[in-house]
Amino acid sequence: MNLSERDTQLTELMDDASCDPVLLRRTLHRFAVVNRVVSGWGRVYRSHLRSALARLDRPARILDIGCGAGDVLRRLVRLTHADGFAVDALGIDPDERALAVAARAEQPSSLRFRRADSSELVAEGARFDIVISNHLLHHLSTSGFGRLFADSNALTDGLCVHSDIARSHLAYAAYAIGITPLAPGSLLRTDGLRSIRRSYTRSELDAALPDGWRSEQAGVFRLLAVHAPGARSS
Repeated sequence: MNLSERDTQLTELMDDASCDPVLLRRTLHRFAVVNRVVSGWGRVYRSHLRSALARLDRPARILDIGCGAGDVLRRLVRLTHADGFAVDALGIDPDERALAVAARAEQPSSLRFRRADSSELVAEGARFDIVISNHLLHHLSTSGFGRLFADSNALTDGLCVHSDIARSHLAYAAYAIGITPLAPGSLLRTDGLRSIRRSYTRSELDAALPDGWRSEQAGVFRLLAVHAPGARSS
């Protein structure tokens, strides 16, 4: 397997509007387990989000772009509540199939979901204190990547954290083995391995990020694109 460059010609099966709905639904449900194990949002909450929340004297407005079935945002909302923070959280995704799964899960009262993309919120003049995404960057075309970061800058003067996979042979091999118990009857194996092949190395992400953003290596298999308050370029 050649992982020396991003394979942007690959597409994930779940991105196909005609993919098997049963396999898709199982995949979306099982993402909650996969993300809990590999995405590292508990660590990101402790290292980045908690201090941003502590600076506010009102409920924090949090936006998750491309939220999928909403498991990451649900987890973060529960972490904020455990720490005594009040939040108003919104997850957006253009895929109604993912949002249908999100809507069926038990939700904290401060969490809601909406079918939309980030540019719609920018056009509406929406504003947030914290903007995040999980496993979104590798899906985007060059133009979509640039639009996401422009929209993020427009949606907040606060903290932005976009988290994704760090492409490597180790990540590919570890996922191929580790996903085996969860993969049957879902798209997790095929799409996960394609995701890794589409993802960035840190040097590639550094080269792609706009001014005012920085990359962080958040563990062996994770990269963050971070924009913190006060870091905005002129």
